Amino acid sequence: MFKTAFLDLPPLAAAAGSVRLPGSKSISNRVLLLAGLAEGTTEVYDLLDSDDTRVMLAALEQLGCTLERSGSVLRVTGLGGRLKVTQAELFLGNAGTAMRPLTAALAVLAATQGGRFRLSGVARMHERPIGDLVDALRQLGCPVTELGQPGFPPLQVGSGAAGALDTATPIRVRGDVSSQFLTALLLALPLVSQHHPVAIEVMGELISKPYIDITLRLLERFGITVQRDGYQRFVIPQGSAYRTPGRIHVEGDASSASYFVALGALAATEHPIRIEGVGLNAIQGDIRFVEAAQAMGAQVQGGDGWLEVRRGRWPLKGITLDCNHIPDAAMTLGVMALYADSPTRLTNIASWRVKETDRIAAMACELRKLGAQVIEGPDFIEVAPLQHWQSASIHTYDDHRMAMCLSLAAFNPLAGAQPSVSVRIEDPRCVAKTFPDYFETLFSVVTAAPGAIPVLTVDGPTASGKGTLAAELAQALGYHLLDSGALYRATALAALQGGVALSDGPAVAGIAATLDIRFEGETVWLAGQDVSAALRLESTGGLASQVSVHPGVRHALHALQLSFQRLPGLVADGRDMGTVVFPQADLKVFLTASAEKRAERRYKQLIAKGISANIDSLLLDLQARDERDKNRSAAPLKPAEDALLLDNSDLSIDASVEQVLSWWQQRKAPKVSG
Repeated sequence: MFKTAFLDLPPLAAAAGSVRLPGSKSISNRVLLLAGLAEGTTEVYDLLDSDDTRVMLAALEQLGCTLERSGSVLRVTGLGGRLKVTQAELFLGNAGTAMRPLTAALAVLAATQGGRFRLSGVARMHERPIGDLVDALRQLGCPVTELGQPGFPPLQVGSGAAGALDTATPIRVRGDVSSQFLTALLLALPLVSQHHPVAIEVMGELISKPYIDITLRLLERFGITVQRDGYQRFVIPQGSAYRTPGRIHVEGDASSASYFVALGALAATEHPIRIEGVGLNAIQGDIRFVEAAQAMGAQVQGGDGWLEVRRGRWPLKGITLDCNHIPDAAMTLGVMALYADSPTRLTNIASWRVKETDRIAAMACELRKLGAQVIEGPDFIEVAPLQHWQSASIHTYDDHRMAMCLSLAAFNPLAGAQPSVSVRIEDPRCVAKTFPDYFETLFSVVTAAPGAIPVLTVDGPTASGKGTLAAELAQALGYHLLDSGALYRATALAALQGGVALSDGPAVAGIAATLDIRFEGETVWLAGQDVSAALRLESTGGLASQVSVHPGVRHALHALQLSFQRLPGLVADGRDMGTVVFPQADLKVFLTASAEKRAERRYKQLIAKGISANIDSLLLDLQARDERDKNRSAAPLKPAEDALLLDNSDLSIDASVEQVLSWWQQRKAPKVSG
């Protein structure tokens, strides 16, 4: 998962390949709560690993459920409808699928068995309405105290005393704000149905009906068959009790599938995008996003647990659609609208205003940054096709779906953007709510526009700090890192292991051409062996300097170095990255620390590691390497003509990083608009 403050997406041009979706958030948290309330142990397969499920799991553990992991399977031993603890403070982040159902379940358990629980979340959760659920619980007789603004979390449920609830009178709840209120009641009321059937009556038009269908299907899996009259009246049978189904599988997330369905509709021209984990027979309502995508022009095939999508009509067709049935996935249509032939109008989406952010306002604001004409209303949004694209920095509002759907704006070259523009996604970490590896998954199936993958090079002499600087820059930007020195050091090690003299240029070049090297974070594997420590030895650095003088070695490693240029971008450090390997790099930095200063730094590093060293001999060695590197016939050490010189003799690493990022901002970052 990207942990950077922002992620710059270069212009993208094509898509093909296969992706596997994470488990559905809606199903995952429902299943976890049901398993936690049921009698017995439930084996849960393909559970989503995300921020929302983590807060639910933490809450269940606090409440006394037993959780055991075995590989990808989670075993949940439930409470059997009986409280094991009677007091707890539960922090539920921004997870509505945890806050609303846990509020209802704990309210009825605390009221009937004697307990007191406090439920809170992040600041945004305390702005998301829950008053209609609180009103419904109070009709039952559940003590619920609003600890902040009336109608919003944080809440306290229960007073510590046990009593009876009024389950004989139908409970009335509004249906036009969030279907999660009805879901919460449906999940909680079987716990108090011992003496009477319990009825729920929905006031007004129920929104997001497909999510209620998910709830009802899952209740059946745990032994509860709800009787209902359409979507207006629901009855929990008397004597209902949760029973574990033994094992249950979580479908891939249909809402997350929408981004890749859209991706196929936009950019899969030669080969399809295959989506695994969810199919046309999914129980999630958001699978009907496929119908909307088809109406706009996508070609979709599907089976049990899979979809394949290609571009059909182009440009896409603008549509008008009532999106009550696909409230989360409909956001993706708002970005697809940029690539259409006429305006797209999405209606009946009032629920967007009470999600992780006010999504109608947020989408309108961010689409306008890109240059779009947008009309917004209380429960609709209309987006016109984009004619003049603007580079933009997209604010994501700590909302995972804002980050994921707006990433599709990077395909603007396909819409004829002149020039094509990059898109910055602020706080890409927010996708951890439902799809922690979203961007990695996206990059695995897309192709950048020619020459669009950004490259930043950091060159300089031995011990100038280029490796440390490059690593910090790569981490800050979320880019891949090429430590070219590691390739030369690995070549030297491989040559010695093979009994090849380092002076034998052709033989060493042959080894370099077939170098079996793999980087995993800070670990380097050479022919299947971890050589990370060996590569960092001072002696190995001297060996690398010996093999790098051979033109054949440099030529042999050239293609390998170029292969590191992958989405979303690359930071490359070495002695000839800006002059030879990446002469078209977007920014070239050349470090100019003096030999004396470099020797002093190296001396301190070695002493700190407990390695004896002599500063005079280190200085002589560095000067010898500098001379050898400057005078070699192949790619002598020198700054590129357009490199920016950075004398870091008296700069900390943080100051050096800040300076280079400032240069990068001036050179590459999208202009913030709107």
